[in-house]
Amino acid sequence: MLENYMGILMLNEREDNIKSLTKSRPIAAIPIGGRYRIIDFVLSNMVNSGIHNVGLFTNTKSRSLVDHLGSGKPWDLDRKLNGLYVFNLTSERSELRDIDVLNDNMEYIYKSKQEYVIISSSYMLCNMDYNEAAIYHEQSGSDVTVLYKKTNSGKSDYLSCSTLYINEENKILSVGKNIGSSDKINISMEMFIMKKSTLIDIVKKSKETGYHNSIKAVIYEHILKLNVNAFEFKGYIKRIDSLKNYYTASMDMLNTKVTKELFFSNGLIYTKSKNAAPTKYFNGAKVNNALISNGCILKGKIENSIISRRVTIHEEVEIKNCIIFENCEIKKGCKLTNVIVDRNVIMCENTVLNGSVDFPVVIEKKVEPYQF
Repeated sequence: MLENYMGILMLNEREDNIKSLTKSRPIAAIPIGGRYRIIDFVLSNMVNSGIHNVGLFTNTKSRSLVDHLGSGKPWDLDRKLNGLYVFNLTSERSELRDIDVLNDNMEYIYKSKQEYVIISSSYMLCNMDYNEAAIYHEQSGSDVTVLYKKTNSGKSDYLSCSTLYINEENKILSVGKNIGSSDKINISMEMFIMKKSTLIDIVKKSKETGYHNSIKAVIYEHILKLNVNAFEFKGYIKRIDSLKNYYTASMDMLNTKVTKELFFSNGLIYTKSKNAAPTKYFNGAKVNNALISNGCILKGKIENSIISRRVTIHEEVEIKNCIIFENCEIKKGCKLTNVIVDRNVIMCENTVLNGSVDFPVVIEKKVEPYQF
């Protein structure tokens, strides 16, 4: 177990292609799988691997994220020693700069008693055990170990991701960008393992030169100066950086094999629990291949869809390949196909919406319930 490791989550993921779901929340707080948030996966991975000191650096639109995390109790991080530390920044900068953020909170890093650190983003959806990667890092003598995934779908998935060119000894020779020219590529998971002292040196030197604004940029730019190795992750992974990827990952969860791997393979995925009555199925309701959360009232037809908590679906409704967020009401006669409905939406009677797999229709969230 990684008791000598601390975790740092940098929630500065680019939101250009998923803005319809991130106007009032960061990517980490987007609901997924009916009852989870995206951040639950990386946070559970760290806790299941034995990491109990996690620092989370987020931006100003993080009310829903902070509410979801609370004291960290669902992840056993409400501790007197170590635990979950949320740094909610008030910077007016349009982008969250890794180096500035860490430099401004260096006291937290200095006071942490762990010798090693794992830095990660939140939007790499997977279930992994960091222990094997940590053992490899320590035995290899690397300054930095980058976790990566071999993929055969580089032309369609992971566009604009960093690609790694690796030799037979797993040393990273160079870093590029996926422009969709090849299917077989090595994708960086944006997870880095290093000694805490190495992280401190990187931050100090970057501030002195004023040249870099992110940890990964420093590491990638100094591949030849630092001893940077790669560790392969062989399980299921999805990068949630676009609406299409979010929709595809959600639909993947309807596959039993993917669900078992994503939620159970290397430990459970934990989330904030909410007390609610079981879902009530009325006569005439038909449900086929769907994830249904608690507290719902179902009277219509649901196929290949994900229904979150406290959703009401009236009679004569047909929902296919859809994702319905919490507290929504789909009234009589609606027909929805390839649609994402964010929280607090009341769908008017006989509404018909048809999206596609590549371009699902999104009905955006409102603070109070409203009719569409």
